[in-house]
Amino acid sequence: MPTLPTITRRSEAGFTLIELLIVVVVIGLLAVIAIPKFSNTKERAIVSQMRSDLRNMVTAQESYITDALTYYGGPIPDPALAYGPSGNNIVTLSGVTNTGWAAVASTPSSSRTCAIFIGTAAPPAPATDEGLVACTP
Repeated sequence: MPTLPTITRRSEAGFTLIELLIVVVVIGLLAVIAIPKFSNTKERAIVSQMRSDLRNMVTAQESYITDALTYYGGPIPDPALAYGPSGNNIVTLSGVTNTGWAAVASTPSSSRTCAIFIGTAAPPAPATDEGLVACTP
C-alpha cells in the first residue's frame, strides 16, 4: 500500500508588510511631534545663556568700577575684565562712561538678542528698564 505524502505546514513567524508600515507611520508621527519641541527647547536654552551672560557682565562691571573708578569699555573678552561670555555668545558694550554702560548679547546660532543698560547709557533695543535684561521675541 502506498503512503500518502504528508503536508507539512511551515511556521510563518514574522511581521506582515502592513504591520511594518503601521509601525513606521507611528514612529514618523512621533518624530513630527517631538522635533519642534526639541528645537524650541534649544532656543530657550540659548536665550537663557545670553541672559546669564548679561547678568554676569553686571557683576564684572561692578567689580571693575570699584577698582578702576570707571566702567570697562574695551573688547570682550579681555584680561583687564574678569569676564567672558559663554559658548558662542558675543557680548558688545556701548555707551560706556563713568556713569553707565549698555551691552547687547547675541549668538550666531539664533536671531534673538538680549540687552541691558545701567546708569546713564542709552538703552539698546529691546532693553527698556535699567538693570533688567530684555530679549527679542
